[in-house]
Amino acid sequence: MVKAKKSLSVLFTCVGRRVSLVNSFRDAAKKLKIGICIYGTDINELSPAMQICDKKFIVKSTSHRDYIKETLSIVKKNKIDLIVPTVDLDLKKLALNRDKFSKLGCLVLVSSIEVVNICQDKRKTYKYLSRNDFDTPVTVTASVAKKRKKINWPCFLKPWDGYASRGNAVVANRRELLFYAKKVPNCIVQEFIEGIEYTCDVYVDFDMKVKCVVPRIRLEVRAGEVSKSRIDKNIEIMKRAAELVEHLGAGPGVITLQLIVTEDGQYKFIEINPRFGGGVPLSIKAGADFPGWILQHLLSKKSNISCNGFKDKLTMLRYDSEVWL
Repeated sequence: MVKAKKSLSVLFTCVGRRVSLVNSFRDAAKKLKIGICIYGTDINELSPAMQICDKKFIVKSTSHRDYIKETLSIVKKNKIDLIVPTVDLDLKKLALNRDKFSKLGCLVLVSSIEVVNICQDKRKTYKYLSRNDFDTPVTVTASVAKKRKKINWPCFLKPWDGYASRGNAVVANRRELLFYAKKVPNCIVQEFIEGIEYTCDVYVDFDMKVKCVVPRIRLEVRAGEVSKSRIDKNIEIMKRAAELVEHLGAGPGVITLQLIVTEDGQYKFIEINPRFGGGVPLSIKAGADFPGWILQHLLSKKSNISCNGFKDKLTMLRYDSEVWL
């Protein structure tokens, strides 16, 4: 008989500013009455979330050829049970090497490399969504857009491999398009959609089934990350988001979708991020216990997941705080 674990070790990669996310795993472990040891990696010792980790590691950049080797060494030496990626930067490498981590007894909370590739290349995201009848803004490369005689202005420009809204721009005419297309790296041109912008935190269990979808309205965004947000238990959005994530085969863990609901009731998906989003603390606070469900899986305990047992209309207003060293 396998002895049940009474303590877990969790490693957050590129932990950065994810203080609330780290604390939510601590809180979940406390509720489950188990010990937890939190580890964090970053390239910068002054990362805020590193300061609340039990042990921190300064590592090479995710683009360095030894990044995975270094991470594997940390996992092996510290008997890490779970890796939680927090940004896009290392998703591909972790997806390609998750079997190596698995052999060390470590679960990596990452989707397959096929899913990660679709999500991180916005050209592929557009093709996937449009081919599978998920409504999405029309998207073309900058070179194609420049050749078109008729364009509905304004247009939205962004890098096809971008993240955190870096390099995004709205252009109102052809002159601006020609100018900004040179400034935005790996530029694509997208139909500009007006409406209410939502983020959905979609929880996929370890049988790859969607168990919970939490829609939240993006009331205000700063530097690509939501700063003001409100839960909106919109059943239609929950249904469509679940259908998309299950069809894509993303997971396990939390998948973050972004969509716009237009005035005439169209649902336009614009982003898929196969990881925890920056605004996920709101969903967790509302009662979607993602960290607890994940930890229960590691403990081989059955999770009592409530599909819509989260609090509606809860609002999050974020602000800067300080860490003193």
